[in-house]
Amino acid sequence: MDVLKKVVLFVCLTAFLFGTMEVALKIGGAELDSLQLTFLRFLIGAIMLLPFAIHERRGRGLPSAKDMAWIFLTGTMGLPVSMVCFQIGVENCNAATAASLICMNPLFTMVIAHIFTSEKMNRRKTLAFFIGLAAMILMIRPWDIQDGNTIKGIVSMIVAAITFAAYTVMGRQSIERVGTFCQTCLGFFMGCAVLLVEILVMRRPLLEGVSENILVVLFVGIFVTGLGYAFYFLAIRYSDASTGSIAFFIKPAIAPVLAVLILGESVYWNTIIGIAMLITASFITLGKKEKEVTGIE
Repeated sequence: MDVLKKVVLFVCLTAFLFGTMEVALKIGGAELDSLQLTFLRFLIGAIMLLPFAIHERRGRGLPSAKDMAWIFLTGTMGLPVSMVCFQIGVENCNAATAASLICMNPLFTMVIAHIFTSEKMNRRKTLAFFIGLAAMILMIRPWDIQDGNTIKGIVSMIVAAITFAAYTVMGRQSIERVGTFCQTCLGFFMGCAVLLVEILVMRRPLLEGVSENILVVLFVGIFVTGLGYAFYFLAIRYSDASTGSIAFFIKPAIAPVLAVLILGESVYWNTIIGIAMLITASFITLGKKEKEVTGIE
């Protein structure tokens, strides 16, 4: 399988698994604390990825102290910061809205990568950026916020999108040296350690209510978190941070359908148009990557 096909496959798998996220977390979040659910799902994801991480590092030992410190910072950005904001946003927004807002993170990924890495903006990325920005405004609809959405939820999701973009760019810097599974696994464990300290200091629940919601916890831990993030960083490994984030342009086409079927939510005209705009932006960005990979102009 050539590089382009691998990238497309990993992006599509990531989009599908991440597309189930908001509905599952909406169900679980109704019974579990936001810090608790974030801690549990990433801990399960880390444990599931551990055998793959060990195999990946066989004969190479642990990453260097410098890489371990960077992974700690990356994991802290991803879990205690971005994913906690994400869970709070899910709990205070409709699932379809939350899915759409977190999918804005590729816009910020492009900008952050442009500032801090060699992945520079070009005409295609700039066009995709402005299309996505227009989609974000249309889906938020600040002049008439829809029932089920709140200012707290919207702000939390935007912060989650920005910090997840930073997490993506940070992860790209060391993934080739450390390995996809090893870095993701270690980042999850380290992020969970920080979350555990927060839970204990703030006296938030740790295991209460888990047995009643075990299926949801296992699903978001194994499939959404473990496999979803593995495919996400594999896409980044074979391309770049901006291309890997295209999964979030595709995801809004999946999540609202599940929100309607499972949660009974309504999807409004502005959401549908916004989704179409995001998919258009993804094709614009993918078109650039195809030319880079195949050499076709």
